[in-house]
Amino acid sequence: MSGSSSPLHIFTVFLRLGLTSFGGPVAHLGYYRRELVERRGWMDDAAYADIVGLSQFLPGPASSQTGFAIGYLRGGLPGAIAAFVGFTLPSAILMLAIAYGSTLFSTQVGAALIHALKLVAVAVVAQAIAGMTKTLCPDAPRAGIALASFVFVLLVSVPFVQPAAIALSGLAGWLALRGKSPVAPETLQKAPIAKRGPAIFALGLFGVLLFALAWLAGASDNGVLRLLDIFYRAGALVFGGGHVVLPLLETATVTPGYMDETLFLAGYGAAQALPGPLFAFSAYLGALLPFAPHPVVGAALALLAIFLPGFLLIYGALPFWQGLRSSIHASAIMKGANAGVVGLLIAAFITPIWTSSVRTPLDLLLAASAFLLLTTYRQGSGRVVLIMAVIGIALGLLDMKPT
Repeated sequence: MSGSSSPLHIFTVFLRLGLTSFGGPVAHLGYYRRELVERRGWMDDAAYADIVGLSQFLPGPASSQTGFAIGYLRGGLPGAIAAFVGFTLPSAILMLAIAYGSTLFSTQVGAALIHALKLVAVAVVAQAIAGMTKTLCPDAPRAGIALASFVFVLLVSVPFVQPAAIALSGLAGWLALRGKSPVAPETLQKAPIAKRGPAIFALGLFGVLLFALAWLAGASDNGVLRLLDIFYRAGALVFGGGHVVLPLLETATVTPGYMDETLFLAGYGAAQALPGPLFAFSAYLGALLPFAPHPVVGAALALLAIFLPGFLLIYGALPFWQGLRSSIHASAIMKGANAGVVGLLIAAFITPIWTSSVRTPLDLLLAASAFLLLTTYRQGSGRVVLIMAVIGIALGLLDMKPT
């Protein structure tokens, strides 16, 4: 890896990516490679694969962490922040605008639109489960861990059940999956990676914030602390892709009664149509939570809180990545945790997504059609959202009675 760029240049490059990168985290990585490896030559394929591997190994939003790491390697911390802001800003602004327009959902046509977006969420999460099961549960032990996680989450009704399921899945992986793990070439050794002192501080700060925010939010009635705790905890515990944040945020916002389930799922469905990171959904939620100081402030705090843990982890892990990825124990734990999140997502798919969205044969037909458009016909999620939104508005208009 050679060369450097100014924060402004990094910002403009990632702003372009943030405006054009549709299709979710896997698609984002393809956009990154085409723009940063092939077109600009910022790094070779081996170094890029190394960064992607680290991002997928750690909790957090893999595509945003990859962008953060590339921005850091090109321009230090200012470059990393510039990459994050550029990639996230377009979708965050759009999600905030959708939150401001949520009062339109109270009309009959708006209610039909919401229901159509909820059916999109059914199809999108079903597609995510199918893809993640294939890649994260390719053998009997990991399929068993996923099944156990699914049953555990459905049957155990206690706070923090999702983090407990992930932790137990990691333990099961360590017990059942310890085997030989291939060691990749050391492609990042010559990159300008942070020194170990700042890296250790970042890892320590990650852990301190995870427990301190939870304690402070529980010990006080401060809305800002509660908001920061909700989104920081969700960002810290997301393994296996952006869709896994859905059950974590649903438990933290809908279950306690802070947000209506219909608005939650409608926002999640709308987020599928936007470019950039799925984690921008947090801006929508932060703007609508009743204890947010102001919609814009709530959106900004939610965004920062949900992305911060993943960025602290990748910054802290970069100097240790060569040794970490060759550890059989670490690899087994992560394989188990990743299998566990498949079970977590299946449980969320059943309730609340399926139970609150598919109520009639027509709902089933529309959800299945959206799923086929995404999978069999390879249509982009943005196009599917647009199609379903038009159908929802049309159904709402047909149901309207003249006054």
